[in-house]
Amino acid sequence: MATATGAMAATSRAPVPATAAFNGDLGVGRRRVAVPGRRGAGGRRLRAGRPPVFSPRGVSDSRSSQTCLDPDASTKSIRSSMTYQSRSSSVLGIILGGGAGTRLYPLTKKRAKPAVPLGANYRLIDIPVSNCLNSNVSKIYVLTQFNSASLNRHLSRAYGNNIGGYKNEGFVEVLAAQQSPENPNWFQGTADAVRQYLWLFEEHNIMEFLILAGDHLYRMDYQKFIQAHRETDADITVAALPMDEERATAFGLMKIDDEGRIVEFAEKPKGEKLKSMMVDTTILGLDPARAKELPYIASMGIYVFSKDVMLQLLREKIPAANDFGSEVIPGATELGMRVQAYLYDGYWEDIGTIEAFYNANLGITKKPVPDFSFYDRSAPIYTQPRYLPPSKVLDADVTDSVIGEGCVIKHCTINHSVVGLRSCISEGAVIEDSLLMGADYYETENDKKVLSETGGIPIGIGKNSHIRKAIIDKNARIGENVKIINADNVQEAVRETEGYFIKSGIVTVIKDALIPSGTVI
Repeated sequence: MATATGAMAATSRAPVPATAAFNGDLGVGRRRVAVPGRRGAGGRRLRAGRPPVFSPRGVSDSRSSQTCLDPDASTKSIRSSMTYQSRSSSVLGIILGGGAGTRLYPLTKKRAKPAVPLGANYRLIDIPVSNCLNSNVSKIYVLTQFNSASLNRHLSRAYGNNIGGYKNEGFVEVLAAQQSPENPNWFQGTADAVRQYLWLFEEHNIMEFLILAGDHLYRMDYQKFIQAHRETDADITVAALPMDEERATAFGLMKIDDEGRIVEFAEKPKGEKLKSMMVDTTILGLDPARAKELPYIASMGIYVFSKDVMLQLLREKIPAANDFGSEVIPGATELGMRVQAYLYDGYWEDIGTIEAFYNANLGITKKPVPDFSFYDRSAPIYTQPRYLPPSKVLDADVTDSVIGEGCVIKHCTINHSVVGLRSCISEGAVIEDSLLMGADYYETENDKKVLSETGGIPIGIGKNSHIRKAIIDKNARIGENVKIINADNVQEAVRETEGYFIKSGIVTVIKDALIPSGTVI
């Protein structure tokens, strides 16, 4: 498990390479634009007769540490009056904490969406923060509004004491929704959240704002994303995901011209409108075979804004717009701004529902190659250092599973499951196709003795219990001989007073819930 301390230490030791001249190769066989009169990166005028710069493809997991484009990934040369400055200091990362997370309820009953545990050891917020750190974007704000105590605590413990030492430039700071004399309202949407803090953001001497979501699972090199934005001389660049017709109806789709510029939007189109949104994705770098399979591009909700463009749009051009995806981006297109698409051809999942969350977690157990890997040395995922002991597995049968830190697993069977940190699983238990989030603390032997004497149930999975296709939230107390198997295949049920919900056929036991011995769900 990587921590933010290691990220900063490694980054601060790395030498800053000299700026290299850009050779026109963007990694997808595309070259520079022939747009008379337009200016390229650094203010230099692009010569007529040169072909356009198209956004290079993003990749899911790094195959090599030598993946940077020219100019060098951590530097940028400004050939006008501006001086040489590092890329990390010229971009401000803004991570949006999201709304109330009603579709993820009950996982969001006591926490914000980005604070939901992920992959045994992590939380969702670790994904965008780690992507930023791995991309040398070290100035990061996280905007929060709902149930933010858990998120604030995790960020302060994971990143608060480490990044400030990075040349006294880096930080991860939480900005909560607040009322003021000028604005008595809470955040009304993604764009409104950014608008309310523009007074703070504009104080930074940066060139671009990188707008990210706090509830997506993916690995992305934002340096290439930012470079594509600069090389195409875009006002706004939108990360786009190629997809087939079956998935396309669930997303907001975009249409592009032959330079990769976005010219039309459609929200979850169907029928003839869907057909009209087909695009030639070879323009953005897909090979012809893949382009035929994936003829649509959807917005990922990830954007790069030039600083002045953001300030103009939110304050002057469309001051009433509250949402980036449905209002600001289409509005900028209608105003004639250059809104460019950047193709990301890798694993990406919006963790917006219980089913998506369940599938994303179990996807990391897939073999031989998981959907998302936490084992990429060149782009690790960082999190809070907890200093837990190694997990202890005593005479247990564990297959196709991921086990977090500090677990105690005794004489049980675990198959195709994710077991979170500090999980305690007792003798005879069977865990199948399930996600156990673990616990926030250990109970002492004295605590367990008192519980035993009073008929209580300790945190963890009791003896001879059977759990299948379920999510067990943190600190849950599952008694002995409990069966959580949804034998009747119920798809939807609300049993909050009994400690669980069923959504999409997946049983979710609420955080801190108690399921008495002998219960059958």
